[in-house]
Amino acid sequence: MHLAVSLDIASATGRAGLPFGEIAAFVRKAETAGIEMVMISDSLPDGERSTSPFEATTLVAALATVTEKIGLVAAASTVAHQPYNLARRFASLDIISHGRAGWNATMTQAPDEADNFSRPEEFSDDDFRRRAEEYIAVVRRLWNGWDSDALLFDKSGGRFHDPEKMHLLDHKGEFFSVRGPLNVARSPQHTPVLVLSGLSEADFDIAARTADVIVCDEWPAAESKARYDDFRRRVSMCGSEPDTLKVLTCILLPSEGITGLADRLEEQFRAESCDGFNIVMSPEPAVLDDFVHRVLPELRRRGLFRENHVRTTLRAHLGLASGGDR
Repeated sequence: MHLAVSLDIASATGRAGLPFGEIAAFVRKAETAGIEMVMISDSLPDGERSTSPFEATTLVAALATVTEKIGLVAAASTVAHQPYNLARRFASLDIISHGRAGWNATMTQAPDEADNFSRPEEFSDDDFRRRAEEYIAVVRRLWNGWDSDALLFDKSGGRFHDPEKMHLLDHKGEFFSVRGPLNVARSPQHTPVLVLSGLSEADFDIAARTADVIVCDEWPAAESKARYDDFRRRVSMCGSEPDTLKVLTCILLPSEGITGLADRLEEQFRAESCDGFNIVMSPEPAVLDDFVHRVLPELRRRGLFRENHVRTTLRAHLGLASGGDR
């Protein structure tokens, strides 16, 4: 099974938020334990503004310099950023982290976004969905604007790049107009991992067409299995292999301790209702210690979780192919 940790930095008991040193120690401990990725949120699960003192992509850039193997996924809004700037930011993060970056694009509007970003009101649900899909498509195509060997840096020959290996976007859509390409080279894993969360059923087709990873709330076993099978069916209908999409179920981990958790994860995983789990926990050292020392050894004993990282990029951790349009 694949395991991620979702870290709510603002939930530290009795404090406004954790200092960077404590966050870095937490993530390094998760890395040592073999957890494949940590997800950094920029808002609370219900879309309310987080009280975290750190913007998520800035925090990921800093964490990339003090870690070596764990994937680093930052949430970033499709309303708060222009697609060109966001694509450039995550391409840069992927280079800084040597291929360990991911973008969590939530499909839920945050209530404060309209007021803070020069809009008099929120988008309608339908407009937000169409705009988000166009936004994601622009970002993914910008990430694929350069072939891996396109940049030559040949000063003596006066050739910066091979024109045949540069792909202009020249996008003119309903919501965005973007020429491209990025002024950032292709990233080490070709494109950062795209994570979608906050999905309603109306978003499922978008996710099947675009996402590498879907993060879902926990549902009853039968419903989770049906949802998982539905996602795989939709991916197949897009002409792709079902394994090109990974589905992680969110498990809320209480700060007061862990009981019976290994059995719960095994039951859901063996029922083929997901590819793994996103463990949502408060950033208290004791909570992570409980999970690392009591749950992970039991999962390993049952043959459900590997001992350590065996690859270098986040895509390789998750068993995903190189990035590119489906």
